[in-house]
Amino acid sequence: MKLNDYAKKQGISYRTAWQWFKDGKLKGIQMDTGTIIIDDSDDQSKPIKVAVYARVSSHEMRENLDRQAQRLSEYCIAKGWQVSQVVKEIASGVNDNRPKLIDLLRDDSITVIVVEHKDRLTRFGFNYIEQLLLTYNRKIEVANLAEDGKEDLLQDLTSIVYSFCAQMYGQRRAKRKTEAITKELQDNQDAAS
Repeated sequence: MKLNDYAKKQGISYRTAWQWFKDGKLKGIQMDTGTIIIDDSDDQSKPIKVAVYARVSSHEMRENLDRQAQRLSEYCIAKGWQVSQVVKEIASGVNDNRPKLIDLLRDDSITVIVVEHKDRLTRFGFNYIEQLLLTYNRKIEVANLAEDGKEDLLQDLTSIVYSFCAQMYGQRRAKRKTEAITKELQDNQDAAS
């Protein structure tokens, strides 16, 4: 197949495919006319389909969410990838029930998920998700790797404390509401008697 057709099939730019051919990453031959024919008989991999995942913790950070998605799209363009899906989500990184992320992880047509930082995908268990996706020939591309591991640990500790406090105060509030409703029902029953 011609290099141009191969690039379209893979969802990459012609220039990227040409560079892969020049680097020896693609098997093929160059004709006297200059046309490059790629050997796709073994179809080395499924087409690259890239999704961008951007996440912020609260609605107050919505503007940052849009900027984050834009930066990731530009990153993909610079790598020669065509972005097929942009997923934006407002939720805590500690929350493991994020519908948009779950849908993205379940979509096996997506071969590359691009995130800005590891913690944008999840606060905990990043390596588990990464290894699981690798077994299905999928990967996570982190655009901006943290240079300082202490920074990540501090953010993780903060997230744990925040999550614990939110759950603890949420349970207390629920208990107070239940007690208030129970008291009101008893008062109403006593008044009716």
